[in-house]
Amino acid sequence: MTTARLHNFNAGPAVLPVPVLEEARDNMLSLGKSGIGIMEHTHRGKDFEALIQTAEKDCRELLAIPDQYQVLFLQGGATLQFSMVPMNLLGSGQVADYIVTGGWSEKAVKEAKKVGEVHIAGSSKESNFDRIPKMDQIKYSANPAYVHFTSNNTLYGTEWSTEPTGADGLLVCDASSDIMGRALPVKKYGLIYAGAQKNLGPSGVVLVIMREDWLARSKDTLPTYCNYAIHAKEKSLYNTPNTWGIYIMYLVFRWMKQQGGMAVIEKHNRDKAGLIYNAIDSSKGFYRGHAQPDSRSLMNITFRLPSEELENKFAEEAKKAGMVGLKGHRSVGGMRASTYNALPRQACDVLAAFMKDFASRNG
Repeated sequence: MTTARLHNFNAGPAVLPVPVLEEARDNMLSLGKSGIGIMEHTHRGKDFEALIQTAEKDCRELLAIPDQYQVLFLQGGATLQFSMVPMNLLGSGQVADYIVTGGWSEKAVKEAKKVGEVHIAGSSKESNFDRIPKMDQIKYSANPAYVHFTSNNTLYGTEWSTEPTGADGLLVCDASSDIMGRALPVKKYGLIYAGAQKNLGPSGVVLVIMREDWLARSKDTLPTYCNYAIHAKEKSLYNTPNTWGIYIMYLVFRWMKQQGGMAVIEKHNRDKAGLIYNAIDSSKGFYRGHAQPDSRSLMNITFRLPSEELENKFAEEAKKAGMVGLKGHRSVGGMRASTYNALPRQACDVLAAFMKDFASRNG
């Protein structure tokens, strides 16, 4: 018996494409005709080598990644990157600039301060991270080693619509919660990292895209696993990688190409988010979005209801209607709908209709 799938609005680990799950299921016992399940294949064998090479190729194609950038599949998620970035890029006597727009930005700052000097170039904390700072509110230090920002803020539902200006070539981005939700001008960045569990695959893998000339900044004195240059030299195979996670990413990249690539995926995401934002904006104040309109996220839509009692009722009724993962993070409260790439438009149609009905019954 097949269990009916729910509409999954969880913020991560998040929904995956059904065709990906079906193919992964079929390859659990045998990858193709190999007679060995994907999780049993050695990472040194020709089958996995071909798989990871194809995953990198498709990733490069989807994001139009230039040849002078390394693509790495690492472990430890974005949290380890909070430490690895300053360990590799923040030299003695240098300053790293951070733009703080949410809880994950704050965690990145905390780890960077353990390594060296940090300058807060901008922040929206004073308004509970309900917006992306305007560029005239961002003040870089005199000569930053890099400028770090978080492209999408999962907890608060805000997103950078474009990159911070005035820092091209110095940008380091935690893109965990909107990676490949839209096209990226990779050439503007020195380094992009993203946990896989939102748009790319399962938890346990982190994608790192790094300009090659920055590899020289990785010192031999670093702990081996925390050295980008070593991972680049060993083509992400210095130690046993998360073979299952990389395999799922390989399938997701292929699925994204089959959808039509980044332009089509971005349009779908804008359409899906628009359905829910329309339900918020047309509710005559029954729903209140946390993010300011010009800072709204395409991936994480946060909103409040008139009372906590109604929010609990909303979540309970939504679950009975087949929708899960709608409770907001404790930092913001209320509700949060995460509309990642693999979430079908139908789920957003269902949620938008439910929101309008709920408001009419409880307003």
